[in-house]
Amino acid sequence: MKNEVFVTGYAKLPQGITASELYTVICVGLLVDKETGIILDAECSLVTSLAKRVFKSLVVDLDLNDIETIEAGFVKHYYGSAKKALISAMRTCHEKLNQI
Repeated sequence: MKNEVFVTGYAKLPQGITASELYTVICVGLLVDKETGIILDAECSLVTSLAKRVFKSLVVDLDLNDIETIEAGFVKHYYGSAKKALISAMRTCHEKLNQI
């Protein structure tokens, strides 16, 4: 784990979706190569395993420094109710990486 860092981001979930019945916020956790910004692994607190896999496929192997590309991937491919919360949590992770 020499060049790896773990960053997290949280965001409020919209009311009325399954995840918000279990949690009030969504959590995103990323393992990132701090020198390149590449996301090596990712997890989130969405409820279904499919939603978690889709989230992971949208972010792993991307550069967290290029938050615009990551956001564009969510806009184009993710139509779940937690989209805005996921993007917000990813922005928080991006900001934390910049602080390192």
